[in-house]
Amino acid sequence: MGTKAKTMPIISKTYCSSSQVVLVVRRRPHVISGGGFVVTNCSDHQKVIFRVDGCGILGTKEELLLRDGNGDALLLIRRKGRMVEALSIYKNWNGYTFDYEGSQKLVFCLKEPNSCLVKNNPMRISTEPRVSNKDWDFEIKGYFPDKNCSIIDTKGNVVAQIGASVQELMASKDLYNVVVKPGIDQAFVFGVIATLDYIFGESTRC
Repeated sequence: MGTKAKTMPIISKTYCSSSQVVLVVRRRPHVISGGGFVVTNCSDHQKVIFRVDGCGILGTKEELLLRDGNGDALLLIRRKGRMVEALSIYKNWNGYTFDYEGSQKLVFCLKEPNSCLVKNNPMRISTEPRVSNKDWDFEIKGYFPDKNCSIIDTKGNVVAQIGASVQELMASKDLYNVVVKPGIDQAFVFGVIATLDYIFGESTRC
């Protein structure tokens, strides 16, 4: 018998599955809906799991909102301290959840190197509370614009794989798959993907 996957809720344990999950991202065009993307189940493209609103919808640059399938806000992502960052080698993106009173709580920080457009320059993510004894908990490996990258933990284990088949790439550049490993918080994964989408000037960017 296989060992049960450890659950790692960062946004909510609601989004941690006991088995591997394959989800499909479909980007929304700016001209029709203000940008962002929709996440559906690979076996049922009508069932929306998450949706991400970019600044074309929100009207605020460097701010994103991850919603659940019902449209309720799960995660607010915004770039932190632009003035301070002028002296830093990193740009920091923070993800916040909302409590029942609407207060914001920091749950992750993604550090974007100023030279992020160079391939194979890894981005690192720390979570609150921390899940490792390093100064980071997850890392992006690969190049997001190619839709060939992974989110890995500090032990080198892949927790989520972003990719697209040849058929999908030929059919539409706005469609790609994300494989999320058992026990991993899918809302956290798509919060990270939304941030990468914005950094690389894709569907969430104004």
